[in-house]
Amino acid sequence: MSEFPSAAANRNGVELHHGVELAIADAVGTVTIASDRGVLSKATKTALRDALNRLADDPAVRAVVLTGSGATFCVGQDLKEHAAALSADATAAWDTLREHYVPIVTALATMPKPVVAAVNGTAAGAGAAFAFACDLRLVSDAAVFHLAFPGIGLSVDSGLSWTLPRLVGFGRATELLLRPRPLSAADALALGLATEVVPAAGLAARAATVAAELAAGPTVAFGATKQALAYSAGHGLPDALDMETGMQTLAGTTEDHADAVRAFLDKETPVFRGR
Repeated sequence: MSEFPSAAANRNGVELHHGVELAIADAVGTVTIASDRGVLSKATKTALRDALNRLADDPAVRAVVLTGSGATFCVGQDLKEHAAALSADATAAWDTLREHYVPIVTALATMPKPVVAAVNGTAAGAGAAFAFACDLRLVSDAAVFHLAFPGIGLSVDSGLSWTLPRLVGFGRATELLLRPRPLSAADALALGLATEVVPAAGLAARAATVAAELAAGPTVAFGATKQALAYSAGHGLPDALDMETGMQTLAGTTEDHADAVRAFLDKETPVFRGR
């Protein structure tokens, strides 16, 4: 059960729970990781997971923005909490992967509507992975990505083995994970990790504009496109064609499609309602 339905909203309509803010306005849901220094405690991970699942299930939300606060997007696991968990039971400490990180990345990557990462600052470890799991990444010119897992003797998690090769290619992904280095916003753009680099002061406004454009689009068709792209990554052409056929049939039987065809024939601009 989500934590957020019982959370009280502040006077601006923003719900805050364990360092995660959730705001919904004009068909856009915005999730802000606002925990201290952008770290992910167990409570923050739970709140983030529940906020994303709530938005995924809300038909009134047609686009999602994930961002951070201050100079930090998200720096991943709370290492003090993690050290205590390792001391208590080193194997059980990793239950958090299935309980939190896997559901968070799954929610971002399979959200049946577009997800925009507004990377406002440092994105490290799982924080970088969360950004890569989103559909678009608008990156502040002050942001830095850190693929920090080898520095603390770890492999990869939070979907990095799946998302990173698809964004930069297998060879470059291997290099970045085995020989990690800080990646500036310019580096991220050159590598294909950033969709767009934005001056820091204008990032929130740019993210709002892009999210509004996506929220005004054919939501079912966007979700079907995401499913077809994800499916094609692990299947051959015949299976991908079959998947496309199913997804196109889904999109093609919506009110949005029928209305858009009528608008085209009448030489009008279509208005999509997400159904």
